[in-house]
Amino acid sequence: MDRKEKIIKTIKKSDKPISASKLAAQFGVSRQIIVGDVALLRASGYDIIATPRGYILDDQNSECVYTIAVKHGKDTLADELYTIVDLGGSIIDVIVEHPIYGQLTGKLHISSRYDVEQFLKKVNNEQAKPLSQLTDGLHLHTIQCQNEDVFKRIMQALDDKGYLFTK
Repeated sequence: MDRKEKIIKTIKKSDKPISASKLAAQFGVSRQIIVGDVALLRASGYDIIATPRGYILDDQNSECVYTIAVKHGKDTLADELYTIVDLGGSIIDVIVEHPIYGQLTGKLHISSRYDVEQFLKKVNNEQAKPLSQLTDGLHLHTIQCQNEDVFKRIMQALDDKGYLFTK
């Protein structure tokens, strides 16, 4: 079995994201070699996603997936994300419509309070602006839920907090 086959097997059997650095240490190569291997795996059809915590395989088909429109400021970003994960949702991505570049998508893969905290730390440490600030707070999220009831609870909570965009 070659290294790329071992990488895909390792990612498949893991229940959490695996960083390129961890894979590099496991296979005795550089992180850049792993990044290249993952690029080749993607090109051969594997739907590998790079999250802030590492690589995962995209398995969106296993549960209910919805796209929601929300609008809020940076000061309520944490509350929006916590609301979704606390009610059982996973935030797959954020999407904005840029006037020059068209649709921009940022992969998030946030499923827990820990993931939210890590994301917020990264935003603060990098002094980066969330994509939603490019569009005055208006953005879409693809969210994944176990069932429609979970989705309805999330939507109600976001609506109660005034985050849903309904115009």
